[in-house]
Amino acid sequence: MSLTDIAARIREGLAGKGFDGSMKFDCGEDGVIVLADGTATTDDRDTDCTIRLSRDTLVKLLSGQLNPMTGVMMGKLKVSGDMGVALGLGRLLAR
Repeated sequence: MSLTDIAARIREGLAGKGFDGSMKFDCGEDGVIVLADGTATTDDRDTDCTIRLSRDTLVKLLSGQLNPMTGVMMGKLKVSGDMGVALGLGRLLAR
């Protein structure tokens, strides 16, 4: 699944929901997904919080196959910036 496809699925999940702040999923050479202004795009920009992870880990995280806290403890997710934004968006994206 490409990051463009993942961003489209996130946009669908965010429809009608709002959140404060901005967050970036940085998948290295695969690119980025930025959650900001009520939508998700693959256009890179500065954000309040950045989560560095592989594309495969992102898919597992968003599908519920990987618990965010477990991912951090295993070193699969590296969070920088405003943790409050990460926690808020995590609850918003939860199924």
